[in-house]
Amino acid sequence: MANAGIERRVDIQIPSTSDDMMCGWLYSSDHFTSLNPGPAIVLAHGLGGTKELKLDVYADKFNQLGYTCVVFDYRCNGGSQGLPRALIDWSKQQEDWKSAIEFTRRLENVDTNQVGLFGTSFSGGHVIELAARGANIKAVISQCPFTDGWKSSLRTGISKMPKMTALGLMDSFFGSDHNPVTVSLTGKPGDAALMSAPDVLTDFTQLIPPGHQIQERVPARLILKMPLLRPGSYTSDIQCPILFAICGKDSVAPADATLEYAKKAPKGVVKWYEDIGHFEIYYGDAYQKAMQDYVSFLQEYLPI
Repeated sequence: MANAGIERRVDIQIPSTSDDMMCGWLYSSDHFTSLNPGPAIVLAHGLGGTKELKLDVYADKFNQLGYTCVVFDYRCNGGSQGLPRALIDWSKQQEDWKSAIEFTRRLENVDTNQVGLFGTSFSGGHVIELAARGANIKAVISQCPFTDGWKSSLRTGISKMPKMTALGLMDSFFGSDHNPVTVSLTGKPGDAALMSAPDVLTDFTQLIPPGHQIQERVPARLILKMPLLRPGSYTSDIQCPILFAICGKDSVAPADATLEYAKKAPKGVVKWYEDIGHFEIYYGDAYQKAMQDYVSFLQEYLPI
Protein backbone atom coordinates (compact mmCIF):
# COMPACT_ATOMS: atom_id res chain seq x y z
CA MET A 1 0.00 0.00 0.00
CA ALA A 2 2.95 2.35 0.55
CA ASN A 3 3.35 2.80 -3.22
CA ALA A 4 -0.34 3.31 -3.88
CA GLY A 5 -0.95 5.46 -6.93
CA ILE A 6 2.72 6.28 -7.41
CA GLU A 7 2.30 6.17 -11.18
CA ARG A 8 -0.46 8.80 -10.96
CA ARG A 9 1.31 11.34 -8.79
CA VAL A 10 3.99 13.91 -9.49
CA ASP A 11 6.40 15.63 -7.14
CA ILE A 12 5.67 19.32 -6.68
CA GLN A 13 7.05 22.35 -4.86
CA ILE A 14 4.71 24.79 -3.15
CA PRO A 15 5.79 28.38 -2.39
CA SER A 16 5.44 29.31 1.27
CA THR A 17 5.14 32.66 3.01
CA SER A 18 8.94 32.62 3.41
CA ASP A 19 11.69 31.85 0.91
CA ASP A 20 11.44 28.17 1.80
CA MET A 21 9.69 25.83 -0.60
CA MET A 22 7.42 23.05 0.58
CA CYS A 23 7.57 19.70 -1.13
CA GLY A 24 4.50 17.72 -1.98
CA TRP A 25 2.67 15.33 -4.25
CA LEU A 26 0.03 16.17 -6.82
CA TYR A 27 -2.55 13.57 -7.77
CA SER A 28 -4.34 15.31 -10.62
CA SER A 29 -7.85 14.20 -11.51
CA ASP A 30 -8.42 13.10 -15.08
CA HIS A 31 -12.16 13.70 -14.64
CA PHE A 32 -11.85 17.47 -14.95
CA THR A 33 -10.23 20.13 -17.15
CA SER A 34 -9.75 23.89 -17.18
CA LEU A 35 -13.10 24.16 -18.98
CA ASN A 36 -14.78 21.83 -16.52
CA PRO A 37 -12.98 22.18 -13.16
CA GLY A 38 -13.80 19.91 -10.25
CA PRO A 39 -13.19 19.36 -6.53
CA ALA A 40 -9.87 18.91 -4.78
CA ILE A 41 -8.64 17.75 -1.38
CA VAL A 42 -5.56 19.06 0.45
CA LEU A 43 -3.86 16.68 2.91
CA ALA A 44 -1.12 16.95 5.54
CA HIS A 45 0.17 14.81 8.40
CA GLY A 46 0.30 14.98 12.16
CA LEU A 47 2.92 15.57 14.83
CA GLY A 48 6.36 14.93 13.36
CA GLY A 49 4.88 13.07 10.41
CA THR A 50 5.55 13.47 6.71
CA LYS A 51 3.56 12.62 3.62
CA GLU A 52 5.27 9.23 3.30
CA LEU A 53 3.59 7.97 6.48
CA LYS A 54 0.46 6.58 4.78
CA LEU A 55 -0.90 9.83 3.36
CA ASP A 56 -0.37 8.35 -0.09
CA VAL A 57 -2.96 5.71 0.73
CA TYR A 58 -5.63 8.33 1.45
CA ALA A 59 -4.69 10.58 -1.46
CA ASP A 60 -4.65 7.66 -3.87
CA LYS A 61 -8.09 6.50 -2.81
CA PHE A 62 -9.57 9.99 -3.09
CA ASN A 63 -7.90 10.44 -6.47
CA GLN A 64 -9.38 7.17 -7.73
CA LEU A 65 -12.78 8.61 -6.88
CA GLY A 66 -12.03 11.61 -9.11
CA TYR A 67 -10.60 14.22 -6.75
CA THR A 68 -7.43 16.16 -7.41
CA CYS A 69 -5.29 15.74 -4.30
CA VAL A 70 -2.41 17.85 -3.02
CA VAL A 71 -0.30 16.38 -0.23
CA PHE A 72 2.43 18.46 1.40
CA ASP A 73 5.09 18.50 4.10
CA TYR A 74 5.29 21.49 6.42
CA ARG A 75 8.32 23.72 6.20
CA CYS A 76 11.33 22.31 8.08
CA ASN A 77 9.90 18.79 7.79
CA GLY A 78 10.34 15.93 5.36
CA GLY A 79 11.56 17.10 1.97
CA SER A 80 10.51 20.72 2.53
CA GLN A 81 13.03 23.47 3.11
CA GLY A 82 13.47 25.42 6.31
CA LEU A 83 15.32 25.56 9.62
CA PRO A 84 15.44 24.34 12.30
CA ARG A 85 14.82 20.88 10.96
CA ALA A 86 11.76 19.07 12.30
CA LEU A 87 10.33 22.29 13.74
CA ILE A 88 6.70 21.97 14.84
CA ASP A 89 5.19 25.44 15.08
CA TRP A 90 1.40 25.82 15.05
CA SER A 91 1.25 29.32 13.57
CA LYS A 92 3.75 28.56 10.81
CA GLN A 93 1.95 25.33 9.97
CA GLN A 94 -1.31 27.26 9.67
CA GLU A 95 0.47 29.49 7.16
CA ASP A 96 1.69 26.40 5.30
CA TRP A 97 -1.84 25.05 5.06
CA LYS A 98 -3.01 28.35 3.59
CA SER A 99 -0.16 28.28 1.06
CA ALA A 100 -1.06 24.73 0.03
CA ILE A 101 -4.75 25.62 -0.28
CA GLU A 102 -3.92 28.64 -2.44
CA PHE A 103 -1.63 26.48 -4.61
CA THR A 104 -4.46 23.98 -5.05
CA ARG A 105 -6.96 26.65 -6.02
CA ARG A 106 -4.62 27.83 -8.79
CA LEU A 107 -4.58 24.41 -10.48
CA GLU A 108 -6.37 24.71 -13.79
CA ASN A 109 -8.66 21.72 -13.29
CA VAL A 110 -9.76 22.71 -9.76
CA ASP A 111 -12.94 24.60 -8.92
CA THR A 112 -11.82 27.24 -6.42
CA ASN A 113 -15.07 26.87 -4.48
CA GLN A 114 -14.83 23.08 -4.21
CA VAL A 115 -11.77 22.52 -2.03
CA GLY A 116 -11.85 20.11 0.90
CA LEU A 117 -9.33 19.34 3.64
CA PHE A 118 -8.08 16.11 5.18
CA GLY A 119 -6.09 16.39 8.39
CA THR A 120 -4.99 13.67 10.76
CA SER A 121 -3.77 13.87 14.37
CA PHE A 122 -2.02 17.27 14.81
CA SER A 123 -3.20 18.36 11.36
CA GLY A 124 -6.68 17.18 12.31
CA GLY A 125 -6.62 20.15 14.67
CA HIS A 126 -5.25 22.41 11.96
CA VAL A 127 -8.17 21.75 9.62
CA ILE A 128 -10.61 22.52 12.42
CA GLU A 129 -9.14 25.99 12.90
CA LEU A 130 -8.82 26.63 9.17
CA ALA A 131 -12.46 25.77 8.54
CA ALA A 132 -13.58 27.96 11.44
CA ARG A 133 -11.61 30.97 10.24
CA GLY A 134 -13.55 31.24 7.00
CA ALA A 135 -11.05 29.87 4.48
CA ASN A 136 -13.86 29.11 1.98
CA ILE A 137 -13.57 25.38 2.59
CA LYS A 138 -16.30 23.12 1.22
CA ALA A 139 -15.88 20.08 3.48
CA VAL A 140 -13.41 18.73 6.04
CA ILE A 141 -12.32 15.34 7.35
CA SER A 142 -10.59 15.53 10.74
CA GLN A 143 -9.13 12.14 11.63
CA CYS A 144 -8.22 11.30 15.26
CA PRO A 145 -7.72 15.04 15.72
CA PHE A 146 -5.60 16.92 18.20
CA THR A 147 -8.15 19.18 19.89
CA ASP A 148 -6.86 20.06 23.36
CA GLY A 149 -3.18 20.65 24.04
CA TRP A 150 -3.43 20.56 27.81
CA LYS A 151 -5.23 17.22 27.85
CA SER A 152 -2.85 15.77 25.27
CA SER A 153 0.11 16.99 27.33
CA LEU A 154 -1.22 15.14 30.36
CA ARG A 155 -1.00 11.93 28.33
CA THR A 156 2.78 12.23 28.40
CA GLY A 157 2.75 11.76 32.19
CA ILE A 158 2.99 14.17 35.11
CA SER A 159 6.28 12.75 36.37
CA LYS A 160 8.29 13.84 33.34
CA MET A 161 6.75 17.31 33.01
CA PRO A 162 9.64 19.04 34.87
CA LYS A 163 12.22 17.55 32.49
CA MET A 164 10.09 18.31 29.44
CA THR A 165 9.51 21.89 30.60
CA ALA A 166 13.24 22.36 31.19
CA LEU A 167 13.98 21.21 27.62
CA GLY A 168 11.36 23.62 26.27
CA LEU A 169 12.83 26.53 28.20
CA MET A 170 16.38 25.71 27.10
CA ASP A 171 15.39 25.58 23.45
CA SER A 172 13.33 28.77 23.67
CA PHE A 173 16.17 30.75 25.25
CA PHE A 174 19.31 29.09 23.92
CA GLY A 175 18.31 27.05 20.85
CA SER A 176 19.02 28.32 17.35
CA ASP A 177 17.98 27.40 13.84
CA HIS A 178 21.18 25.44 13.34
CA ASN A 179 21.49 24.05 16.87
CA PRO A 180 18.14 23.63 18.60
CA VAL A 181 17.67 21.88 21.92
CA THR A 182 15.64 18.81 20.99
CA VAL A 183 13.27 16.28 22.50
CA SER A 184 12.42 12.78 21.30
CA LEU A 185 9.33 12.51 19.13
CA THR A 186 8.47 9.04 20.40
CA GLY A 187 9.42 6.95 23.39
CA LYS A 188 8.26 4.25 25.75
CA PRO A 189 6.11 5.09 28.78
CA GLY A 190 8.08 7.22 31.20
CA ASP A 191 10.48 8.57 28.58
CA ALA A 192 10.80 12.30 28.00
CA ALA A 193 9.13 12.28 24.58
CA LEU A 194 6.25 14.06 22.88
CA MET A 195 4.45 10.74 22.38
CA SER A 196 5.10 7.97 24.90
CA ALA A 197 1.87 6.02 25.26
CA PRO A 198 2.17 2.21 25.41
CA ASP A 199 1.15 1.78 21.76
CA VAL A 200 3.46 4.42 20.29
CA LEU A 201 6.58 2.33 19.70
CA THR A 202 4.62 -0.66 18.41
CA ASP A 203 2.01 1.05 16.23
CA PHE A 204 3.59 4.33 15.09
CA THR A 205 6.45 2.44 13.45
CA GLN A 206 3.98 0.59 11.24
CA LEU A 207 3.27 3.86 9.46
CA ILE A 208 6.90 4.27 8.36
CA PRO A 209 7.78 2.76 4.97
CA PRO A 210 10.87 0.51 4.84
CA GLY A 211 13.98 2.63 4.41
CA HIS A 212 12.26 5.93 5.14
CA GLN A 213 13.99 8.05 7.76
CA ILE A 214 11.91 10.17 10.11
CA GLN A 215 13.12 13.02 12.33
CA GLU A 216 13.40 11.20 15.64
CA ARG A 217 14.09 14.40 17.59
CA VAL A 218 12.35 17.76 17.23
CA PRO A 219 13.01 21.26 18.63
CA ALA A 220 11.78 21.28 22.22
CA ARG A 221 10.25 24.77 22.11
CA LEU A 222 6.93 23.15 21.17
CA ILE A 223 6.62 21.78 24.70
CA LEU A 224 5.88 25.23 26.14
CA LYS A 225 3.28 26.02 23.49
CA MET A 226 1.50 22.68 23.31
CA PRO A 227 -0.69 23.06 26.45
CA LEU A 228 -1.95 26.43 25.17
CA LEU A 229 -3.22 25.05 21.85
CA ARG A 230 -6.93 24.26 21.79
CA PRO A 231 -8.14 23.95 18.19
CA GLY A 232 -11.22 22.12 19.42
CA SER A 233 -12.51 25.41 20.78
CA TYR A 234 -13.16 26.55 17.19
CA THR A 235 -15.69 23.84 16.35
CA SER A 236 -18.75 25.98 17.07
CA ASP A 237 -17.57 28.47 14.41
CA ILE A 238 -17.27 25.93 11.58
CA GLN A 239 -19.93 26.57 8.95
CA CYS A 240 -19.01 23.83 6.48
CA PRO A 241 -19.68 20.09 6.92
CA ILE A 242 -16.93 18.40 8.93
CA LEU A 243 -16.48 14.72 9.72
CA PHE A 244 -14.78 13.91 13.02
CA ALA A 245 -13.23 10.43 12.94
CA ILE A 246 -12.66 9.66 16.62
CA CYS A 247 -10.70 6.63 17.79
CA GLY A 248 -12.17 5.26 21.02
CA LYS A 249 -8.79 3.86 22.15
CA ASP A 250 -6.84 6.99 21.22
CA SER A 251 -3.73 7.20 23.39
CA VAL A 252 -2.52 10.56 22.03
CA ALA A 253 -5.56 12.77 21.43
CA PRO A 254 -8.11 12.09 24.19
CA ALA A 255 -11.27 10.84 22.50
CA ASP A 256 -13.75 12.09 25.09
CA ALA A 257 -12.46 15.65 24.81
CA THR A 258 -12.66 15.51 21.01
CA LEU A 259 -16.21 14.19 21.15
CA GLU A 260 -17.34 17.09 23.33
CA TYR A 261 -15.82 19.59 20.91
CA ALA A 262 -17.24 17.77 17.87
CA LYS A 263 -20.78 17.99 19.22
CA LYS A 264 -20.56 21.80 18.97
CA ALA A 265 -19.95 21.89 15.20
CA PRO A 266 -23.17 23.08 13.49
CA LYS A 267 -22.69 20.70 10.55
CA GLY A 268 -20.55 18.12 12.29
CA VAL A 269 -20.69 14.41 11.50
CA VAL A 270 -19.22 12.19 14.21
CA LYS A 271 -17.88 8.70 13.54
CA TRP A 272 -16.79 6.88 16.69
CA TYR A 273 -14.47 3.90 16.20
CA GLU A 274 -14.70 2.16 19.56
CA ASP A 275 -11.85 -0.35 19.39
CA ILE A 276 -9.40 1.56 17.19
CA GLY A 277 -6.24 3.23 18.49
CA HIS A 278 -4.63 6.48 17.34
CA PHE A 279 -2.19 4.78 14.95
CA GLU A 280 -4.38 1.84 13.89
CA ILE A 281 -6.73 3.84 11.67
CA TYR A 282 -4.10 4.15 8.93
CA TYR A 283 -4.09 0.51 7.84
CA GLY A 284 -5.96 -2.79 7.74
CA ASP A 285 -9.60 -3.25 8.64
CA ALA A 286 -9.68 -0.01 10.64
CA TYR A 287 -8.59 1.97 7.59
CA GLN A 288 -11.13 0.22 5.39
CA LYS A 289 -13.96 0.90 7.85
CA ALA A 290 -13.09 4.57 8.19
CA MET A 291 -12.56 5.03 4.46
CA GLN A 292 -16.09 3.82 3.74
CA ASP A 293 -17.36 6.59 6.00
CA TYR A 294 -15.08 9.16 4.37
CA VAL A 295 -16.25 8.24 0.88
CA SER A 296 -19.91 8.51 1.90
CA PHE A 297 -19.24 11.90 3.49
CA LEU A 298 -17.43 13.22 0.42
CA GLN A 299 -20.09 11.96 -1.94
CA GLU A 300 -22.67 13.95 0.01
CA TYR A 301 -20.78 17.14 0.77
CA LEU A 302 -18.03 17.37 -1.88
CA PRO A 303 -19.53 15.43 -4.76
CA ILE A 304 -17.76 14.61 -7.98
